[in-house]
Amino acid sequence: MALTDALKEKILKLGSKQKLDAIIKYLNHPSEDVRITVAMALGMIPTYDSGMALIPLLRDDSAMVRATACESAAAIHAKNCEEYVKKLAFSETDPNVKMVARKAFDQLKDRVA
Repeated sequence: MALTDALKEKILKLGSKQKLDAIIKYLNHPSEDVRITVAMALGMIPTYDSGMALIPLLRDDSAMVRATACESAAAIHAKNCEEYVKKLAFSETDPNVKMVARKAFDQLKDRVA
């Protein structure tokens, strides 16, 4: 558990330093908590590439990862994620993800790029 916590802390630090390439290495980490943290860190980097990196997380098996990725996409105004977030907002089966995705979609569609 301590290793996972240390890794999550490292990923958030990389996000605050805008180190996208270093964060992307953890996109497919087996730990749900690490992937959630990756989504959070990507939400600190308002670039097209960061939005592109969020797309696999918007399709993750974990509901929490998908919800966090939606929040991050909205936070960085990732227009390239808008269609994925829209799909989650209207087709998602997990009610929490659906609610978060609708809020994120509203933020994304109201924003002029």
